[in-house]
Amino acid sequence: MAELSYEPQKKLNKQPSKTKQLLKQPFLLMIILSIFAFFIIFAVYPLYQVLKVAVTGQEGFSFSHFFEMVTNQFFLQTMWNSVRLGIFSAVLGTAVGFLFAFAITRTEMKGKKFFHLIALLPIISPPFVIALSMILLFGRNGAISNGIFGLTNSNIYGLSSLVFIQTLAFFPIAYLSLRGVLESIDPALEDAALNMGASRWKVFRTITFPLALPGIFSSLLLVFIKSIEDFGNPMIIAGEYETLAVQAYLQITGMYNLNTGAFLALALLLPSLTAFLVQKYWISKKSYVTVTGKPSQASIKIHEKYIVYPLFGLCILATGTILLFYGSVAFGSFVKVWGVDHTLTLDNFRYVLTLGFNSIKNSLILATVSTPITAILGMVIAYLIIRKQFIGKKVLEVSTMLSFAVPGTVIGIGYILAFNQSPFLLTGTAAILIIAFTVRNITVGIEAGTNSLRQVDPSIEEASTNLGANGFQTFFKISLPLMRSALFSGLVYSFVKSMTQISAVIFLVSVHWNLMTVSILSQIESSRMGAAAAYVMILIFIILTAIGILQLFVNKLGPNQKRRK
Repeated sequence: MAELSYEPQKKLNKQPSKTKQLLKQPFLLMIILSIFAFFIIFAVYPLYQVLKVAVTGQEGFSFSHFFEMVTNQFFLQTMWNSVRLGIFSAVLGTAVGFLFAFAITRTEMKGKKFFHLIALLPIISPPFVIALSMILLFGRNGAISNGIFGLTNSNIYGLSSLVFIQTLAFFPIAYLSLRGVLESIDPALEDAALNMGASRWKVFRTITFPLALPGIFSSLLLVFIKSIEDFGNPMIIAGEYETLAVQAYLQITGMYNLNTGAFLALALLLPSLTAFLVQKYWISKKSYVTVTGKPSQASIKIHEKYIVYPLFGLCILATGTILLFYGSVAFGSFVKVWGVDHTLTLDNFRYVLTLGFNSIKNSLILATVSTPITAILGMVIAYLIIRKQFIGKKVLEVSTMLSFAVPGTVIGIGYILAFNQSPFLLTGTAAILIIAFTVRNITVGIEAGTNSLRQVDPSIEEASTNLGANGFQTFFKISLPLMRSALFSGLVYSFVKSMTQISAVIFLVSVHWNLMTVSILSQIESSRMGAAAAYVMILIFIILTAIGILQLFVNKLGPNQKRRK
């Protein structure tokens, strides 16, 4: 009996030890409690509000009301439209991304650096820029449809255009993910198969593709999530093809129907959150280890013309399409009236820099404030997760992931419901936008920080502590410099997403705090294509400049700078 009762007692004694350790460090305890409070209020509570409003009618919760909403034909059709769009975009986007990554990592193709840089363009710009380009090129006054082919009734609105636009906008996500996967595969396996007499096709079919499958499934899920939660492109180009993200917005802002809007947003949450959890917890465990630490020779790159030329042609096609679409936006920003008067002018930029200057200033201020907060807080949370033991660590991890997995439309609606009255009356303020940016973008920084810290021996930080440094000094002088690459990723991601965010912030902007992305969407809806294009060019210029400044800042951080007398 003594042996039977000993093990449970041992487990029970583990819990107080964590509490005692925290009580000995009141400053650390205060930080952990503050972070918990922040995410409970600004990540969990808004989702609870959406859930509460979505499942209750005017008389409160009732199964008949819920059943009526679920079986409504409009809801079912809109739900299917979103899922179908997500599936098509995920399959095509992942296929293009994989071929792009394979061509760059496995062949002797020329121009790899150029193709890589062009593939990053859709990532550092609002995704609906390609929808704007589609109108400029193939709309009723389009340069190609009306100018070259002379079509007078060109209809570009609907599912086909949406799939094409989202494939072009989101394939870089799959490309970046799969490039890392393909580069991590030990080339010795493929070379051994070639030396045994296997053909290139057999090596690809039996070795390369199976080893890349976890990354392919992960990319499929990521692109699927981005596709179904996309708001800007369907808002501009979907036409009569109704999606959940757009309809949730229209129900709230157009019909003032909070119940239906919240229910549609909640429905959007189901497939996106399911896909995210599958990607996070299942796909991440399905990895095939091929890097053993043993030295291996460089891989024999594919040089056969019958393989390289088609892949090169695909890269040229994708790159040319991106350049055509972004080039049309650049050209459109310098003409008087697109499709009517192509006289070069700076009037669009004058218009934007005068009447639209406040939205530019607001976007820059809010992004500048939220970016360091998001990046530093992300590094702090990553440090706590990897280096500290405390009660509720898993709860903290889940709460930090929620807002990343949840579509922006749901976040925006949740913030309207949660912070529109006392004690959290934040609607219409800059604070609610900064908080939304922080909560929405912090997950990438946390992931990068945890991955970085796992590669650092804890004895380095222990040595700092033994020499008399406190936890605060150890973090900022030792841990943070060692996480420079992760910090840079967090800074860049946070700034870019803060500048290009639309689905969440469109619910939160006000007269005093309007943003560039909302102004661009407003210009497109008003058919001021030149002004919208000028906004886009200014936005891209700001983002590229900020990335350069952040790179210089991060390069100055760290102990690896050599001092010379």
